[in-house]
Amino acid sequence: MYGGVTAGAAAGMNAIKASGAIVQVEPEVFQQLANSEKNPLVVITRGGFRNKVFRYLMSYGGLVFFTRSQKELMLPGGTQLISAGKICIPAS
Repeated sequence: MYGGVTAGAAAGMNAIKASGAIVQVEPEVFQQLANSEKNPLVVITRGGFRNKVFRYLMSYGGLVFFTRSQKELMLPGGTQLISAGKICIPAS
């Protein structure tokens, strides 16, 4: 009876492992990383019920960096933006 639940949990953990490490940084650090890349690829979501929140995700140096900000970040010219409905970050 529990075999399916265990297999499902294991599959979920393997999916998280496959995604690699996600490093959460302050918006200023994220902006510095984006500024150091030529034509960075950034995923952005906008949301929030009462307070507008911007969430950003970007790959840099083999790691994935994530930040959230109350203000929209000023990303460098040439940034490739992908607007997503939602960014899902696995719980640590």
